[in-house]
Amino acid sequence: MKTVYKDEFIKLIYSDAFKYLESLPDKSIDIIITDPPYFLSNGGISNHGGKVVSVNKGDWDKKSDSDANIFYNRLTFQIQRVLKTNGSILIFGSMHNIYKIGFFLQKYDFKILNNITWKKTNPSPNLSHRMFTHSTETILWAKKKSGIQIFHYELMKKENNNKQMTDVWETPTIQKIEKKNGYHPTQKPLSILIRLIKATTNPNSLILDPFVGSGTTAVAGKILKRRVIGVDFSKDFLEIAIKRAKLYKQEKIGTIR
Repeated sequence: MKTVYKDEFIKLIYSDAFKYLESLPDKSIDIIITDPPYFLSNGGISNHGGKVVSVNKGDWDKKSDSDANIFYNRLTFQIQRVLKTNGSILIFGSMHNIYKIGFFLQKYDFKILNNITWKKTNPSPNLSHRMFTHSTETILWAKKKSGIQIFHYELMKKENNNKQMTDVWETPTIQKIEKKNGYHPTQKPLSILIRLIKATTNPNSLILDPFVGSGTTAVAGKILKRRVIGVDFSKDFLEIAIKRAKLYKQEKIGTIR
């Protein structure tokens, strides 16, 4: 484990996620916001910019179903251990892995609060023509059953034209301008992370992202003046995160509805 960047709000650590989680004391983190591997790198094809491309993202995204189950089980156990009693988790997934994640959350006595659906307004077309076009990803929000989660209801209502905010959010897929400091294959829109942090944290909350990748959680936290610990085992991705942390005022925040 090595701290590769630190400022008033962000600490970025080069480490295996499990090694770092296992080093933390019990009940030491307020909220975990993360986008773990989906394990979709199976040799298939997809569409990117009108071109046929491989779905393979890297060795970090390759596991068999049984190994993926072991991974998510181990991850959820550690998350349950390090979260404070009133802590909560926001975790990204797709139809390929989110049901596994939901199963393990309930196994470790979490209560799922919301199944937030991120609807992409410009999804890649389906190449097989044998099924509907995939246009959504999921963010599960869960808390410990004995805890009371943070939720800024009135703020979310105000940002939604004084109407209750629903659990379906629309944005375009990640824009090129959000990747100007480097490419990450599964980077999420900054607008989504900003909304999640606004809704579910307080100014003194400590956020952990054990799969910080290109640093979107950290950048969103810094914009909102929240403390974020970001961990990743890729030096290349951490270099992108460091650049974005230093240049956070130049970040482009896309639209979200």
